[in-house]
Amino acid sequence: MTPLPSKSLRLPNVALLLGLSWLVIVAQLLASHWAETAQTLLDTDDAMRLVQVREFLAGRGWFDLHEMRLGPPDGYDTHWSRLIDAGLAGMYLIFHQFADNALAERLVRTVWPMLWLLPTMAGAAAIAWRVAGPAAIPFACLMTVVGQPAFRQFVPGRIDHHNVQIALSVLLVAACAWSDRVRFAAAAAGLLTGAALAIGFESLPFVVLGAGAMALRFVCSREAARALAHYGLGAAAGVAVAFAVSVGPSHWGRTACDAIAVNSTAAAIIATLGLAIAAKTLAGAGWRARLAGVAASAAAGSAAFLAIEPQCIGGPFAMMDPLVRSLWFVHVSEMESLWTIATTSAPRGAAFAAFPAIGLLCAFAATRDPDTRRDFGFVVAAAALVVALALTIGMIRAQSYAEWFAIPLVAAGALRLCAWFGLDRLAARAFVALLLTPAVTSALALAAVTAVTHPQVEGPSSRIAEGCRRSETYAELAHLPPGRIATDIDNGPFVLALTAHSVLSAPYHRLATPIIAAHRIFALPPDAAREVVAEAKPDYLVVCGRPFLGGIGEVERAASLWGRLAAGEVPDWLELVRETRDRPLVVYRVKL
Repeated sequence: MTPLPSKSLRLPNVALLLGLSWLVIVAQLLASHWAETAQTLLDTDDAMRLVQVREFLAGRGWFDLHEMRLGPPDGYDTHWSRLIDAGLAGMYLIFHQFADNALAERLVRTVWPMLWLLPTMAGAAAIAWRVAGPAAIPFACLMTVVGQPAFRQFVPGRIDHHNVQIALSVLLVAACAWSDRVRFAAAAAGLLTGAALAIGFESLPFVVLGAGAMALRFVCSREAARALAHYGLGAAAGVAVAFAVSVGPSHWGRTACDAIAVNSTAAAIIATLGLAIAAKTLAGAGWRARLAGVAASAAAGSAAFLAIEPQCIGGPFAMMDPLVRSLWFVHVSEMESLWTIATTSAPRGAAFAAFPAIGLLCAFAATRDPDTRRDFGFVVAAAALVVALALTIGMIRAQSYAEWFAIPLVAAGALRLCAWFGLDRLAARAFVALLLTPAVTSALALAAVTAVTHPQVEGPSSRIAEGCRRSETYAELAHLPPGRIATDIDNGPFVLALTAHSVLSAPYHRLATPIIAAHRIFALPPDAAREVVAEAKPDYLVVCGRPFLGGIGEVERAASLWGRLAAGEVPDWLELVRETRDRPLVVYRVKL
């Protein structure tokens, strides 16, 4: 897309503009969420991350990710990156110089996610610049400032890995988009590939997209040989380093489908080194030979991946216990499809889809220009949005990616729209762009669909409304002698973070046997549940509100141990802890 002229708009320094935009967003987030950081750990993953960071600060080894308090007596090996733990721990040590432990942790949980907004914004602005010239940068900044849905993963309290993965994905796509114009961009894309895989596999589709874009450009143009070679070498080195810092020597032979391991590392290194070799040796060959070299590299990497661990052909969750999948995983809200959400709540579905749909329309409109259709940077940016939208349709967790990849394309569309209408004044351009921002488009879509469908007003999540995620709710439990807790799966991380107890289960798919045991304790009738309790040996049963018991109907729920406890019928092998009577979190002591 050819940069559009601007007679009256003078662009400020890009870094200053990004910095000011970020400060505006930070002010919004602090005003909305600062008080909340003292009341809750926000999410199960945020609570579990805090547990992992505390143990790292207490002297746990870099590769020692075994949590003995989760799923005892065997414990649980987490697969979360120590790199994030190190960043959080370093920030804690800085804040602890002038703040007590509680305030230092609260400051870390507040500052960390907002810091990752800055590189994400920079990546989106870089894509907008590449697609529509520097004049698109102020539009991209406005999209983020009025972009509430886009930074839901960056609110204070979000210390899990999602915001880091979003930032790395956006930066990776930006580096790929610029690789035909900036010499170091291809190598940067390769190194970002390693960083993204080290943090987690949620960004894997964009890692594959980047590799595919670099390879296809080489097939279409001999001039891309140098960039592909730099990318391939950078990616191979980045993935090798990621494996070395993420996987301890004792686990080098262990395979995994959902995190970096020997199978994914071998596949990535073989494929990317193959691309680098093809770029070096086939730069002067015809397109058919270049295509064969690229295809051979991809085939060799794929063959290695499947040969080492064939189960992974079924995706990142292929090794999950089928019973855990049916009882819990398929019911996780963030794994729902966009269609499921839209059929359950049409206004909510419209709000999720509105801004990414605007981005897709802007991308489609831009293809009317033949030069744009052939522009590598635009093709990469549009492909990233299409991939993010496809993922969102299948799994709503990817919606944040769709928001961020739509921002540069909508910014470019707003710039072109202003040129089409002949709008040169800053106020007029800002007004047009404002109408296209994520917050405005989502709000308009929500209002429009609500007006048509007249849905019932939805209350807050029961787990939040009933206080099950409020830190103060766990105070009485924390004062009891430490023991093993059986509770609803979503309460597990909060028990670990807010008390000294161990917990039978938590919402992590590798924890199969304890998840099944905890489910059976509350889902079976009291006499049958007693047998499971005798085998699992919890010291306390803890209930809060209406737990999630997948796989059973209302009649079975009413007859279950949870249903009987909710009705006030306490079996003789349980004893109510009187301090928790009439509290959100009710504790029963096991007397077996």
